[in-house]
Amino acid sequence: MFNVLKQIPNSRFYSSISVKDIIKTRRVGCKFLMKGWARAIRKMKDNIFVDLDDGSTYQRLQIVIPKNKIADTLSYGSSFEAHGTLVNNTNNQLEITADFITVHGQCPIQEGYPFAPRKIYQSDYVRQYLHMRPQTASFSSLLRLRNQLSIATRYRFSEDGFIEVNVPVLSSNDCEGAGELFIVKPENKNLIKSMASHKHQCPFEVFFNNQTYLTVSGQLHLECIARSLTKVFTIGPTFRAENSKSRLHLSEFYMIEAEQAFINNIEELLSVIEKTTSVVIKKLLDECSEEINIIRKVNTSSNEYDINNIMKTPYEVISYEKACNVLEKQKNFTKPVIRGKPLTKEHELFLVQYNGQKPIFIIDWPQDLKPFYAKALPNNDSLVSAVDLLCPNVGELCGGSVREDNYNVLEEKLSNIGLQKKLDWYLELRKFGNVSTAGFGIGFERFLQVLLNIQNIKDTIAFPRYPHNCKT
Repeated sequence: MFNVLKQIPNSRFYSSISVKDIIKTRRVGCKFLMKGWARAIRKMKDNIFVDLDDGSTYQRLQIVIPKNKIADTLSYGSSFEAHGTLVNNTNNQLEITADFITVHGQCPIQEGYPFAPRKIYQSDYVRQYLHMRPQTASFSSLLRLRNQLSIATRYRFSEDGFIEVNVPVLSSNDCEGAGELFIVKPENKNLIKSMASHKHQCPFEVFFNNQTYLTVSGQLHLECIARSLTKVFTIGPTFRAENSKSRLHLSEFYMIEAEQAFINNIEELLSVIEKTTSVVIKKLLDECSEEINIIRKVNTSSNEYDINNIMKTPYEVISYEKACNVLEKQKNFTKPVIRGKPLTKEHELFLVQYNGQKPIFIIDWPQDLKPFYAKALPNNDSLVSAVDLLCPNVGELCGGSVREDNYNVLEEKLSNIGLQKKLDWYLELRKFGNVSTAGFGIGFERFLQVLLNIQNIKDTIAFPRYPHNCKT
């Protein structure tokens, strides 16, 4: 560390505080200790003006340092602390008049530091420096808003009596049935050899006695717990081994998943989903609308939409069949809609646009398009009580269903797909104290894309994982 004064005043007279709290409390005349990074430096005749950023807010605090107290080692990007008095300057803005500063870490820009002050970079460029990306203004805002999204989600569920639970990251089942799984096995070959038996010779089975995967969803485990706690949710990592580098896919991402007992119809499930998205968005706008608006301005696109529409309920509801009717009238899709087949991203985004860039529920899906656990409609067993929520910018944001609660029907389904033995525990839930349940999952990163109009999902998470990219 490099001190700029030969004799440092007694630091016990300075209160350590964040920039966020300085702005909130505005205790002019008090002495403070500020710690952070220099994000801009302006040299005037008698003073040096430094913008201090400590990560607590998107706002920065100006530190005024007399030229005779400045250190040669202080430059853009340096970490430092300043002891000084909070004042209102002539423009009625808060600033610290420094008594002395200490540089903790130098930043030799000429040796390869990738960012320069007051310069805006394309996200593709910034993404090359994942380890330094949080140092940019826009991405530090993103990380703060990720935190606020977690807080708002927990607030929404807590207010409605949901209990947060932790579900396994390691799983023995493929909840979605798509086979897009990462297999987990020990790296230690000696361990594998010592644990192997005649029954379990495969390295994927010797540790747990069965093939084990990184989870694709916590839903099946939430169904177990909902049969005791009624309303449960989780926010956790999920993994998909899908060969896609699209702007909407990651190999590791987070899901907001919820399950509620005693729901046996799609209308009640839609109400729970609708309340979740609208309450969370409102909470975020109430708490940090300025920072949200700043990021949305940076992420302006030709397909703008009003985030306030995500709060306006009820959402439009149409069936898969009606959606196909709408799509069939359009002739300019890259791939035309085919009844009985999944909707493409292009179809989803068109339906949102058709609905005035507002959220829209698609319900009553063909059974073949949804997982085994979706319950058939009472009057048509070729369709299931499943739903996709489509939103601007991303298309599908949320998927959910009423779960099949009939033991015999589920047993037949599992038998047909060869999972009756593997999921015998899941089937057994329908045998003892059975109850109907319904639930849904919202992609955490896609939720941020909707909120902030971020085009590429890789810019919503600190360290994105996707095919051929797991370096940092």
